[in-house]
Amino acid sequence: MLSFHSVAERTDRSLGARAIPHPDHHFAPTEEEEGNMSEGSSALLSRLQQLQCHFTWDLKKEDVDLENLSTRLQEHIKLQLGQRGAVTRSYSYLAYVRYLQDQREEALSLLNQSEETIRESYGDESERRLIVTYGDMAWLKYHTGDYTQSQSYCQRVEDILSNHPTGSLTSLLPEVYGEQAWTYLKFSRSSLSKAIDCFRKALEVQTHDSEWNAGYAIALFRTEQWALENLKKGEESPAITQLRLALEINPDDAVLQSMLAVKLGAYKEYQEAEELLNKALKTDPDNPHVNRYIGKYFRNQNRLDESIDILERALKRADQSPFIHHQLALCYKMKKIAEQSRRPNSDQRAVRYWRRRCIHHLEVAVEIRPSFVLALTDLAQLYAEQRDLSRAEEIFQQCLKLAESEKSLFQTVHQRYGDFFYFNKKNEAEAIAHYTEALLLPPSKHEWRQCAKRLKQIADRRLTKTRRDGEALALLGLVARAEGDRKKAAEFYEEALNCDEGNEEYLCAVCELRLELQ
Repeated sequence: MLSFHSVAERTDRSLGARAIPHPDHHFAPTEEEEGNMSEGSSALLSRLQQLQCHFTWDLKKEDVDLENLSTRLQEHIKLQLGQRGAVTRSYSYLAYVRYLQDQREEALSLLNQSEETIRESYGDESERRLIVTYGDMAWLKYHTGDYTQSQSYCQRVEDILSNHPTGSLTSLLPEVYGEQAWTYLKFSRSSLSKAIDCFRKALEVQTHDSEWNAGYAIALFRTEQWALENLKKGEESPAITQLRLALEINPDDAVLQSMLAVKLGAYKEYQEAEELLNKALKTDPDNPHVNRYIGKYFRNQNRLDESIDILERALKRADQSPFIHHQLALCYKMKKIAEQSRRPNSDQRAVRYWRRRCIHHLEVAVEIRPSFVLALTDLAQLYAEQRDLSRAEEIFQQCLKLAESEKSLFQTVHQRYGDFFYFNKKNEAEAIAHYTEALLLPPSKHEWRQCAKRLKQIADRRLTKTRRDGEALALLGLVARAEGDRKKAAEFYEEALNCDEGNEEYLCAVCELRLELQ
């Protein structure tokens, strides 16, 4: 049988074994609350800060699109998506979102629903599952000035913890780690590494828990595209291994089946992938999460009509899913590109039709989720194609700002912005600047390779005109250095320096590289 620990070890290697500390920044009182604090309420605040809940997990309002998160959580509740604990988590998480939106009455109602669904789902095993909900309730009562009730909920949490000691002052119960992990998983792309760390801690205690294993698999699935370069040749990816493990524990989880199919398709394991797709469609044919992954699988295989059909089906149940709209847009984009590739026999009316369909779904996606960087860059590229350059550039500038909180997307934004300057505005200098910015980031994505390729093309073209182009030689030096070839990089920079003897940048690069080569 597969082992969680073997997956964790391989994931450590592929993700650089980053240890994620638990956040220490507790949700502070408002200025008004601070001014009204008595000695008793100050002692209460100290108790509150010891709780583990959404209010103490450093979930910064500015790091997330609250409207989009709210929409997703409401969808989960409405469609009853996920395993038995998923809906209960969605209620408590949505309550915290409503608190951030200053809707405290609804937040209170949602926490009551969270407690009710936990008791319905877990029966006699509910107590440990209520720790986070009671912690949230204690904080919410505190912020509404009901200190008596706040103390009561603090006491409930403390009673549960004394009934279920962990044996360590620094360890949490696995139910708390699991809840924290799911919270980070849904919060933002930048908190995925925290989610992985928390799922691991939960699994160290409850190795075969289906919810924690499923969550860990989903987190690895989402992070893996930035970590696969560290795998040994022929080694199965951590996400695939963990998805298999999670399916051993819960063989009928259609979402996990469809996710594993997507991964296996990327490795050209088509027979097993197709078997999993068929199982998923039989198990849960109307689940929009299942349909969106199957749609992605079909798109990756260039089976565009099948992908569009199943994604349109998914939209009937989840019309507010920006992900599904984006997936549909990508299908129409591929149809547009296929038609354009038939030049000189391409049908321009068909090209315009597919472009309009693509733009429509992208515009819907970013209306639902204004911070959807990938959809925004796709939309900007299409506006540029229509020669609406000012609108495209405005969106690219917006994406650069949004990527500040989604660092993993910086490379994608710079690569696509560079293409915009290179192909649409014919501004080589600006294109070089953006390609270079992307190249300075870790070489773990397709976009990085595209930027390296584009810089080489620019340099080679310029050098065909004259070998005395110092900037072109320096570009080749930059790419060689980024690719890890210090010897070749030093040679290019030395040649660039011969063309421009006073250039301090080239001289500095040569000195650094020579020292590194010693």
